[in-house]
Amino acid sequence: MSDIIRLLPDSVANQIAAGEVIQRPASVVKELVENSIDAGATEVHLLITDAGRTCIQVVDNGKGMSETDARLSFERHATSKIKSATDLFDLHTMGFRGEALASIAAVAQVELKTRTSDEELGTRILISGSNIELQEPVSCSVGTNFSIKNLFFNVPARRKFLKPNQTELNNILSEFERIVLVHPDVAFTLHNNDVELFNLPAGGIRQRIVQIFGKKINQQIIPIEVETSLVKISGFVAKPEGARKKGAHQYFFVNNRFMKHAYFHHAVVDAYERLLPPGEQVSYFIYMTVDPSTIDVNIHPTKTEIKFENETPIWQILLSAIKESLGKFNEVPSIDFDTIGMPLDLQEGTAFSSNDDSPSPPFVEINHSYNPFDKAASYGNGNSSYNPKPKVEWEALYGGLERAGSKTESAAIGDDPFSPTPEQEQEEQKIDYNDNLFNDKSFKQYQYKGKYLLTSVKSGLMLIDQRRAHVRILYDRYMKQISQSKSVTQKVLFPEVIEFSSSESVFVESVMENLVSLGFDLTNLGGRSYSINGIPEGCEGLSSVKLVHEIIDTAMQRGSVPDEVKKSIVLTMAKASAIVYGQALSEEEMVALVDELFTLESPNYTPDGKLILSVIKDNDIEKMFH
Repeated sequence: MSDIIRLLPDSVANQIAAGEVIQRPASVVKELVENSIDAGATEVHLLITDAGRTCIQVVDNGKGMSETDARLSFERHATSKIKSATDLFDLHTMGFRGEALASIAAVAQVELKTRTSDEELGTRILISGSNIELQEPVSCSVGTNFSIKNLFFNVPARRKFLKPNQTELNNILSEFERIVLVHPDVAFTLHNNDVELFNLPAGGIRQRIVQIFGKKINQQIIPIEVETSLVKISGFVAKPEGARKKGAHQYFFVNNRFMKHAYFHHAVVDAYERLLPPGEQVSYFIYMTVDPSTIDVNIHPTKTEIKFENETPIWQILLSAIKESLGKFNEVPSIDFDTIGMPLDLQEGTAFSSNDDSPSPPFVEINHSYNPFDKAASYGNGNSSYNPKPKVEWEALYGGLERAGSKTESAAIGDDPFSPTPEQEQEEQKIDYNDNLFNDKSFKQYQYKGKYLLTSVKSGLMLIDQRRAHVRILYDRYMKQISQSKSVTQKVLFPEVIEFSSSESVFVESVMENLVSLGFDLTNLGGRSYSINGIPEGCEGLSSVKLVHEIIDTAMQRGSVPDEVKKSIVLTMAKASAIVYGQALSEEEMVALVDELFTLESPNYTPDGKLILSVIKDNDIEKMFH
């Protein structure tokens, strides 16, 4: 039997490794920018073309590489950041595996220009699919200049499954924001197709947050600060009034590294217990500093999942720090007693009046001679009188029953007391049960607990969720308007200004046509700010800023497929404009809602698949009374 085990070529092994490290253009941005920071750069410039498909260029002013280091950097497991296995438990840099450049070079065409400060000439290297095509001296500035072109050119299956440009750009912006938020002392710029999206000068953390997410967030966040022997926690959390249903900015960082940690997220949620409406989320930017030996960052290829040695005590410290900050900045609602009508000395905060007179204790009068079982007992003690309970004429309460009974003198003792009278039987015979779905208009709809509509149908009793029914109606109406461009815009008296983050502003431009067709009137003011001059008819009374934010956040989560974006925008509009649970409806409103619901093609389910109505069959109702 011949041998079948063989070693893979380096180029194939690098492509396999690239599948773990380089998943999309955003992965390239993350690895290269983190390398620039590890190299001590104070300025990093990122230039993107076609959302990274065509080119990703990262230019920094770090310490650069020598000719030998530049060549070795593309070998697998070549790194300058660790020397032994023990260094894995004392990490102070971002990247350390030495797989990033080798993986990138295996699936792209790479050009590297680099020079150190003590050399007059730098080094230029061209690599295509792990094959070194050129290495030569070059005149360049101190630092490193990486150009990654035609990503996945030699892996067509990977390139085929890249998402649309808008989605890939959003992923790049997300990675970029995670890096710049933790390195405010480094200046960053980001250009996409020669359009500047970010220009972030060096500064503080709060300044960096405002630069990315807009000036409005500066008024919505409060600082947190605590330092213990286990962990140092700093950063900012949002005030309760700054909560949002979707799109909250939530970031955890440990030792200057972004991480995802559901356990610590629950600590933040618990700190806001009873301060937020159901379904609301708050933004937070929390920075943790711990001993590197107490965490493990090597449990996931992207290094975003980190294992802590002291999770439970850190959870408690984080919870206490946020609660303390909310209390310190008076964000916890306090009890405000009404002082109207109180004595002046109590309003001023004193317990008693200024004189030395002690208040007299209350006096309770007791009639010692009262006997509740003695009808002849005296009801007076000289100072106060007690009136006996009024006599109740019980016979009068049954007068109506006696008169009703006179009409049915022939009823036997064993007859059903709820049997209809001849007048009621005659009235019931007037109801015409025709072959249509609903009975005639003699039946009145009934609203149950402000949530369900009850109406009689041929097969039984129908229950309709009033909010879901209205969402279905509005969704179909808005979809028709957006397809026919017949929406009506309601101009607002005082236009409101809305600010977006960079990723949101890019997305807004891509869906502006859909927003206009729905009836929104937005004007670009520059600097990622827009003026809301008009809203769709029927949205009066809603917060236009919150409505637009919710629409954009939902659409971004659904992706960049045009039809999906359109549907998510319309569904968000319908949910925001629909009647709420607990809203009382008149009989005319209930009839109109039910009639319009059953003119639709799909009245049974909402656009997101939730049940709208249910029928209790006549047989099931009869079984309840057997």
